[in-house]
Amino acid sequence: MEQRGNFTSKLGVVMAAAGSAVGLGNVWRFPTEVGNNGGAAFILIYLGCVLFVGIPVMLSEFVIGRHTHANTISAYNQLAPGTWWRIQGINGVFVAFIILSYYVVISGWTFYYLFEALIGGLSVSADYTAYFNDFVSSPWKPLLCAIAFMAMTHLVIVRGVQEGIERSSKVMMPLLLLIIGVLVVCSFSMPGTSEGLKFLLEPDFSKVTPSVVLSAMGQAFFPLSLAMGCLCTYASYFGSETNLVKTACSVGAIDTTVAVMSGFFIFPAVFSVSGVEANAGPGLVFITLPNVFNMAFHSVPVVGYVFTVLFYLLLLLAALTSSISLHESVTVYAVESLRMTRSRASIWVSVLCMSLGVLCVYSFGPLSDFKLLGLTVFDLFDFVSSKILLPLGGIVICLFTGWYLDKRLVLAEVTNEGRLRFKLFRVYMFLVKYVVPVAIAAIFVNELI
Repeated sequence: MEQRGNFTSKLGVVMAAAGSAVGLGNVWRFPTEVGNNGGAAFILIYLGCVLFVGIPVMLSEFVIGRHTHANTISAYNQLAPGTWWRIQGINGVFVAFIILSYYVVISGWTFYYLFEALIGGLSVSADYTAYFNDFVSSPWKPLLCAIAFMAMTHLVIVRGVQEGIERSSKVMMPLLLLIIGVLVVCSFSMPGTSEGLKFLLEPDFSKVTPSVVLSAMGQAFFPLSLAMGCLCTYASYFGSETNLVKTACSVGAIDTTVAVMSGFFIFPAVFSVSGVEANAGPGLVFITLPNVFNMAFHSVPVVGYVFTVLFYLLLLLAALTSSISLHESVTVYAVESLRMTRSRASIWVSVLCMSLGVLCVYSFGPLSDFKLLGLTVFDLFDFVSSKILLPLGGIVICLFTGWYLDKRLVLAEVTNEGRLRFKLFRVYMFLVKYVVPVAIAAIFVNELI
């Protein structure tokens, strides 16, 4: 078996973990959730959910991963041999595999739109809805883009933990944050800045309902890459000196910053153009925003060109940092448990995920009428992983940490064998025992109904 790698610096630890957490959902879901659910009121609720739901689950994954220094399946086998708890290890790797198989499809779209932005193709389309639909239904364009994106992910993974994941994270995450800053500055120069910021940040507590609170909890849980084995895997590369609590808080802070800053450049841009509404999801970034950019910058095409290119480069970087963590979660299992070389394991993971990815690609084209349980292959993978397996995994992680693991083991990990102080340890244990499982269960039910 190949020698196990480790992250070599504090910056590498934080950037890699933050890269896993920051993804497309930060850009295409969070700003719209804020704008439609009370503005600053939603943000305050979201911050509370990150603190009291997201970070406790993340810290629990860090404890499990670093203590065992093993892949997710082996970690649970070590800590709970011969028990049903090990199913969570299998669940984590399986979920990462399934999510990666359809995540490359959407990520491939960002690759294509970045290419089109670079050659000026997005500035000439009159109907961006038809443009998008023609692309996703094409028999070869989205497939080639998905393969290209998977190849980029593969090239990072095959280089290993230090030379691949850590080095790329140190470049991509600062670049991602820099691009967001530039986009915010450019967006603030538009005439719709004040209206956009008012829509985003003006607190409207009248819109705060139990459903809004559950949406905030879901937004705090899903984008952080919780319960899919990624953070547990990355934590297995942490050194004994890594401050787990500080790292978890840093990742939560970076993830929140990216999400909020995305709203800071999206809504001023949207409000600078009359008659355009900001929807959520792929429709926002692949239909609405190209139209907005084209209309807002028609008098200054050079600025519009740079703005559009930077935006899709931002999306590509966010997608890539997340896909790397998903790929690694599965690859390291194959390396350590199936005794493969990293090169062979990464090839197998890439090929198998891409094989399922083909079905997801064609869910928007030739296979659009093929449905299971009323869902296309793409939607089925998304539903099973995001709506069922991830929430259940989050509940199991909390119960495992709070009720099964020896409290002394957990305390030793979060305090680095007593070298650090963690005054809120009892609060943390209370949260993972009682509060967070109930909260995630509520998210689970809300997502299903």
